[in-house]
Amino acid sequence: MAGDLLSIGKSGLFAAQVGLSTAGHNISNANVAGYSRQAVVQASAPAQDYGYGFVGSGTEVASIKRYSDDFLASQVRSAQASTSSLDAFNAQISQVDNLLADTTSGLSPALQDFFKGVQDVSSNPASVASRQALLSTADSLAARFQGLNGRLEEVRDGVNTQITSNVTLINSYAQQIAQLNDQIGAFGAADSSQPNDLLDARDKLVTDLNKQVKATVVKGDNNSLTISIGSGQPLVVGKKSFELAATTSPVDLNRIQVGYVSGDKITVLSDTALSGGELGGLFEFRATTLDRAQNSLGRIAITLADSFNAQHHLGQDQSGAMGGDFFVQADAFVGRNLNNSAASTTQVTAKVSDPTKLTQSDYTVSFDGNNYMVTRQSDNQKTAISPYPQTQAQTIDGVDFSITGVAATGDNFVVRPTVNGAAQFAVALSDRSKIAAAAPVATAAPVSNTGSAQISEGSVDAAYLQPGNALAAPVTLSYDSASGSLTGFPASQAVTVTVNGAKTVYPAGTAAIPYTDGASYNFGGVNFAFTGAPAQGDTFSVGPNTSGVGDNRNMRLLGALQTTNIVDGGTATYQSAYAELVSFIGNKTREVQVNGQAGAAQLAQATAAQQNVVGVNLDEEATNLLKYQQAYQAAGKVMQIASTLFDTLLSLGR
Repeated sequence: MAGDLLSIGKSGLFAAQVGLSTAGHNISNANVAGYSRQAVVQASAPAQDYGYGFVGSGTEVASIKRYSDDFLASQVRSAQASTSSLDAFNAQISQVDNLLADTTSGLSPALQDFFKGVQDVSSNPASVASRQALLSTADSLAARFQGLNGRLEEVRDGVNTQITSNVTLINSYAQQIAQLNDQIGAFGAADSSQPNDLLDARDKLVTDLNKQVKATVVKGDNNSLTISIGSGQPLVVGKKSFELAATTSPVDLNRIQVGYVSGDKITVLSDTALSGGELGGLFEFRATTLDRAQNSLGRIAITLADSFNAQHHLGQDQSGAMGGDFFVQADAFVGRNLNNSAASTTQVTAKVSDPTKLTQSDYTVSFDGNNYMVTRQSDNQKTAISPYPQTQAQTIDGVDFSITGVAATGDNFVVRPTVNGAAQFAVALSDRSKIAAAAPVATAAPVSNTGSAQISEGSVDAAYLQPGNALAAPVTLSYDSASGSLTGFPASQAVTVTVNGAKTVYPAGTAAIPYTDGASYNFGGVNFAFTGAPAQGDTFSVGPNTSGVGDNRNMRLLGALQTTNIVDGGTATYQSAYAELVSFIGNKTREVQVNGQAGAAQLAQATAAQQNVVGVNLDEEATNLLKYQQAYQAAGKVMQIASTLFDTLLSLGR
């Protein structure tokens, strides 16, 4: 009996010792991230039947229980992926917001300074100082466009670097999780002998993985975890890990994408395939904000260059020549997929033909075996190239798409019409005398006229630049009171008369054109209007502007472009288009910040709920120490009594 009592005391002593060790382990790791509290699970040792009843034989440690909750852990991982994504998004978009909204370094001050220079030349077109100042402000405007784009490129390079770093971290986590799967699996699947600290370490790695990318976790055999990302790509299966690779886009070598490594092949994943975590936030920022910001800035630059050049072409410089390009207009970017079939000889060219219709989107051009489809990436709207093969370029959203060569199924190209608009925006003029401030035509009415009719100052439109339309000599128009018409219009050109918005076209060679008070007349791109009542024989001349050094008519028209709705289908000015960009970035920044705060609160709540289950409570552990200490002391007392009884038995034999 004493031996049994000694064994019972020993079992209690051992159980109390394990309890003390476990409580001490909890206390020591209370501040370790990812640690889950542990508890000793005791069970009664098998009792022995002595005939008169079962006598207990002490206790035994059944297991060391690890407190965990898969549902709460899943919520924490999901909240972590969302919060990390928003934090990464916010860190990037804040840079863009601060850049574009700055009242001194933004685009608006440079635009205002440039058009102030235009107004100064308009006020004094012969002034050398005003002309030079205009070129200086134009250079400053170009530098501002290029500077803003350069800063956006720096942000883009930073995104590329962070994507590469995140891929490296993801691969590292995957390898470590696979190794832990192997180690944990070696202990078998029995609940009573789980390597709790290894399980904690693995769960911590899975949570850290979700900081980089949203991962789906499924429990497998032998306590292993199967991890997948994106649209189901496996990252960890048992003790095997798979890798991602940061690779350049096959259609744009300046763009880093993520590929899935399978053997010696890398399959590039779409930016939308990987969501959540820092990686998902970076992809979402680049696709929805950075690309749009750069495209929007480029669209303003291209529209400004095109519209200003078009009007400048209609002016006359100080030497009497027609104006040339004032600004350099960027070309559209076309990227050919490096994975296109070797049999394909297709070439895609894109040229901006109508900047007023440009969108802020990029486009993909792909061949499905029968047709080429142009897809606008912002809303996935598809437009078929028809007919194909083409007989002429097809215009989509102000861009002329031309496709030549032999196509192969799967051919793929990307077209970015405006991405280089700001980077390549530059001043084409360097000679101040080449500024076309004057109009190329002039009108006059002799003082000898007896009627009250007045002819307006002339102007020209784009038709004037067509061969044969430029005036080489003055045209004299005479009024015939009997027929109420004007004669003398060039016989080779049709005449268009506009009265209250209604146009009447008189074919070339029409001898007499009716005179109407307030009507506008056009021939060969030359425009003018009459008011008043002419008298018989009154004449009016329309001819080349031979003394236009002090003329400012074209410069006035150039200045009017500042307040003309040209951008976005004729609904916005240059500055309002930029204001829309600033507003979009500002609103998006605020949206991300608010969502980030909500996400952080959700993560805190999910973490608190999980910690209520798995976290270490130091007060509780202190109580456990006292409990196990008392149990240890009591078990020791049992063993002491057993020893005394045994000594008594021995003394009986002496």
